[in-house]
Amino acid sequence: MDLLGSGREADVYALDEHRVLRRYRRGDDASGEAAVMEYLAGRGFPVPRVHSVDGPDMIMERLDGPTMSGAFAAGTLTVPEGADILAGLHHRLHELPTRLSSAPGDRILHRDLHPENVMLTSRGPVVIDWHNTAEGPAAVDVCLTAIIMAQVAADRTHPHAAAAAEFLTGFLARIGDGALSALGDAITVRRADPSLGPAESARLADTVTPLIRAAWPSHHPA
Repeated sequence: MDLLGSGREADVYALDEHRVLRRYRRGDDASGEAAVMEYLAGRGFPVPRVHSVDGPDMIMERLDGPTMSGAFAAGTLTVPEGADILAGLHHRLHELPTRLSSAPGDRILHRDLHPENVMLTSRGPVVIDWHNTAEGPAAVDVCLTAIIMAQVAADRTHPHAAAAAEFLTGFLARIGDGALSALGDAITVRRADPSLGPAESARLADTVTPLIRAAWPSHHPA
């Protein structure tokens, strides 16, 4: 098998022209993630088609096209276009009914929905990497995207810091009212991400909150 790419937790291998194998290096069970993807696909939300799952291994549709981040770098997608796409995906996802929860207002959450996890394919944008999926208030999902973009914008050594700040402002302008109230809950979720070191986790709120408030001036602080 040819290795196509590696993320923080999984490796993706090409099986043939139409299928890939995604394998979790720590042996995480992929069945819950696959169940969410199959549920969303059945309701018209753009996710990779799942062929089979066995423990940490999931065989999925092989997608064509770049990630949204790759399209930004190649100059084939503008920041406003990307903000439109990502806000639209949030709206589409959060209009769907939950799979498990019966709590009023709960929705299916991706919890890591940013430009690296959207592929621009011949059938349109497709959302990948559902490892962090959960159910809860949609505003938490929106704020998690804002936090991730603000982290990039705050890193002056990052080559895409300026673009991330522009993207953050454009995304929040398109997402609608009400989500900033969940910023504190979203920061708690983000702090638990194992990709963050202890120091980064400790200063997360101080890093991202001023940037998000500045990009979303019409909203009340969390």
